[in-house]
Amino acid sequence: MKTNRNFTVTYILLVIAQMVICNYFRISPYVFITILPAMVLCIPLKVSTAASMLIAFGTGLAVDVLAEGIIGLNTLALVPVALIRQPVLKAVMGDELMEKGNPFGSRTAGIGKVMLCVSVAYAVFLAIYVLADGAGVRPFRFNILRFAASCACDVILAMLAIHVLNPSDR
Repeated sequence: MKTNRNFTVTYILLVIAQMVICNYFRISPYVFITILPAMVLCIPLKVSTAASMLIAFGTGLAVDVLAEGIIGLNTLALVPVALIRQPVLKAVMGDELMEKGNPFGSRTAGIGKVMLCVSVAYAVFLAIYVLADGAGVRPFRFNILRFAASCACDVILAMLAIHVLNPSDR
């Protein structure tokens, strides 16, 4: 129970940190900094897909309303990440992770597998986010550059967020 409460408090603090990032850390129009997909990946594995989608919806909506200007953009991109979370973890990490109930992290699976899961989650998130944000008004080359630059930046930042959310990694 204590671990669950610690996870919830840490998760809420990271949502607040994401809001601060959205409001004050605009590096360039090509880089969108986010830790939301990494946070969704770290939701405990005993939580069902439907519940994790609801958590992702609430998280995305909170960030959209309190930090971003476009309501629904983070929500639109984050819910599919929650949908593919368990299949991706099962495909990359194997059934062992699900059966044992180990938390998602580099200690249980290794840094390579964690980076692969994070890369897939961020690719899905950023593909939807960039396409929805551009919505036909930005050139294709700009969208591809924004996707690539954001993905490279965010995967590195995601490892820090995963380390913070996993008590077993500390």
